[in-house]
Amino acid sequence: MTSSTESAPTPSASDAECLALTRQLRRRGTVVLSLFALAWAFAGASGTGPATDMVPVAVEAAALVITAVVLYLGLRRDARPSPRTVDLPPNWARGVGMVNGAELLAVVAVIAAANASGRPAYIPVGIALVVGLHFFPLARLYDQWQYRWTGALMTAVAVVGAVLALAGPSAGTVRAVVGLACAAVLWGSACHLAVRG
Repeated sequence: MTSSTESAPTPSASDAECLALTRQLRRRGTVVLSLFALAWAFAGASGTGPATDMVPVAVEAAALVITAVVLYLGLRRDARPSPRTVDLPPNWARGVGMVNGAELLAVVAVIAAANASGRPAYIPVGIALVVGLHFFPLARLYDQWQYRWTGALMTAVAVVGAVLALAGPSAGTVRAVVGLACAAVLWGSACHLAVRG
């Protein structure tokens, strides 16, 4: 038992660095997820009607508010520390770069293939699938288990979007459903990262 005059042990430099890296990755993840959620929400809003209508404007305004709230949660100074520190694999940053590069190439291929085949409704579906799948390796590379359910939910949204596109509604309807659902998944993931770590 320690006496009351003894202070608590201070973390070693490596522990302090690990805590700082965990906090940095947590904040960065919250920002990236929130901003991509906003992009998905705006894409979804564009499918709800002409830009001059009130519905798209209302959706975009709500998306801005939600994004601001999530960013506040993730960037506030009094955020509680993450309950654990990340355990990153060797060469994790290189792996992240490779995954993101492959994702970008796949998105370009999806857009080109959908446009070439005259099926624009499949663009958000294909992008949602690519983005969803890229979260599975990122879960390991960032040591963030919650990215697995982010990937699973976005992949499920892509499947629902594909079924919807096959059913024959307009490309705008598919874009609205897929875009807003993907935004919700990403905001949920960002909130979890901001609040729970």
